Amino acid sequence: MKRTVLVCGLGLIALGGLFLRTADLGLRPMHPDEANQAVKFGALLERGEYRYDPADHHGPALYYLTWPVARLAGRTTLAALDERTLRLVPALFGAAALLLLALFGKAMDKRALLAGALFAAVSPVLVYYSRFYVQETLLMGFGIGFLASFWRASAGRSAGWAAVAGLFAGLMFASKETSVILFAAAGVALAVLRPWRERGPGSGEGKKRPRLRQALAGLAAFAVTAGLFFSSFLRHPGGIIDSVLSFGNYFQKAGDPGLHAQPWHYYLKSLAFFREGRGPVWSEALILILAVIGGGAAFALGKRKSSGLMRFIAVYTLVATAVYSLIPYKTPWNLLPFYAGFIILAGEGASVLVESLRSRAGRIAAAIVLTAGAVHLGLESYRANFVYHSDPRNPWVYAQTVPDFLKLVRRVEGLSLGHPDGKDMLIKVVADPSETWPLPWYLRGFRRVGYWTKAEDAEGFEGVSVVICSTDAAEKLAPLFQDSYQIEYYGLRPGVLLLLGFRSRS
Repeated sequence: MKRTVLVCGLGLIALGGLFLRTADLGLRPMHPDEANQAVKFGALLERGEYRYDPADHHGPALYYLTWPVARLAGRTTLAALDERTLRLVPALFGAAALLLLALFGKAMDKRALLAGALFAAVSPVLVYYSRFYVQETLLMGFGIGFLASFWRASAGRSAGWAAVAGLFAGLMFASKETSVILFAAAGVALAVLRPWRERGPGSGEGKKRPRLRQALAGLAAFAVTAGLFFSSFLRHPGGIIDSVLSFGNYFQKAGDPGLHAQPWHYYLKSLAFFREGRGPVWSEALILILAVIGGGAAFALGKRKSSGLMRFIAVYTLVATAVYSLIPYKTPWNLLPFYAGFIILAGEGASVLVESLRSRAGRIAAAIVLTAGAVHLGLESYRANFVYHSDPRNPWVYAQTVPDFLKLVRRVEGLSLGHPDGKDMLIKVVADPSETWPLPWYLRGFRRVGYWTKAEDAEGFEGVSVVICSTDAAEKLAPLFQDSYQIEYYGLRPGVLLLLGFRSRS
C-alpha cells in the first residue's frame, strides 16, 4: 500500500470519526460526573485556581487541556460555558486517537492500521464516551501513544522514543491514577515476550536491548510531565505527593465498590451482547472476534512482520482486561483504555482474514463483509448517541440524567423571568450529593443558590423563592412548606424524582 493511500485513508477515517464525536454535542443532558468535572474546571477558568484532590475528580489533565479550548471559544466564566465547549475536548482527543495509531510505524501492517482506525472511528462505546466530559477518552488516546512509543523504544535503542513514551505516560497518569494498571500490563507483556523477541522472527528490532539512557529519558519525561500537571504548574508542589497518596483512596474504592459493584464479566458481556427488556440489541462482537483472530495469528504466524507488535498488544490487552475485570468497582467508561487493545488486534485480525483467502473473489467478499460490519457498528453508534443517548436500554447509559430533568431547569429559568430579583432570586437545594448533581451545573447562572445535604440542617424558608429537594427530604420539609409553595415533580434519573417547590414572590 502506498503511503499516499495510507495517509488519505487514515485522514478520511479520522474526519468521519470526528464528525460522529462532535455533531450536536449538547443533545444529551449532563451526566452528574460530567457536571462535577465542569464545576471543578470553572474554578480554574474563572480564577486560575486548581489544586489536585487525591480523594476525588481524578487527574488534572482534563481541566488544563480544556482551558485553551474554552478560551478560544470566548468562554471566561463558568456561567458562560456550555456542554458543547466542554465535550469538544474529549471529542477531539477521541478523534486524535485514531491518528496516533500511525505512531506504530512499520511495525504495524498498513491494512491493519486502516481497519483498526475504522473500527475505532465507529465503535459505539468509543464514540459515546468521546462525547462525555470525563477522563477516560484522554486516558485511552494517550494510552495508544504510549503503547506505540514504548514498543518502538523497547525494540531499538532510541532514547527519543523512550522520552516520547515517558511523555505519554505522564499524560496518562495526569489523566487518571488507574493508568498504573496499563503501565504494569505493558511491562508484563514485554517481560513475557522476551523469548520470542530474542529469537527474532516477526520481532522487528527485537534483538537490540534497551540501554540505561533510554530508561532515564523515559523516566525524566514522565516525571516532568506528570509533575507539572499535578503541581498546578509549580504553584502547588504538594500535589505531586498527593498524587502518590491518592492510591490509598482508590485501592479502598476498588475493594468497596458499593453501588458500582459488577461481576467480572460485566465489560465483556456489555460489549459482546446487550439487550434490556424489549429494547434493541447491541453488540461489538465483530471487534472481539477479529481481535481473537488477530491475537491468535500473532502467535501462530510468527513470520508476519507485525507479529512481534501484535503479540505485545495481545498480552498487554489480556493482562489489562483481566485486572479491570477482577476489580469489583466498575463503571462502563472504565473499559476504554483496555478496549483500545482489542481495536488494534481487530485491525490485525481483519488484515489476516483477508490475506488468508487466496482467491481475489474471496478477498473481495471478505472485504465487503468486514465493511458491512463496520457500517453496522456505525449505525449502532448513531443509535447510541443520537436516539438512545439517555435511555437505559443503551448499554453505555449509566446513572444518566434523564431528559425530564431539563424541564425542571427550564421551569426554574421561567420562574426567574417573572421574579423581581431575576437570577438573584433565592434558591434552596436540599438533597444528598447523589441526588444534587448535575444541579450545580445547570444553576450556574443563578447567583443565590444554597445547598444542604440534610433536611434538618435546612431550616428557615423565609424569602426562599424556589426549593428543590429529594423525595426523602420533601417528607421532612413538608410542614415547613405549609401552603406557601406550589409543588411539582421531575425526573432526575430512572426511578429518582426531585421535588420543585416555588412561589411567585419571596
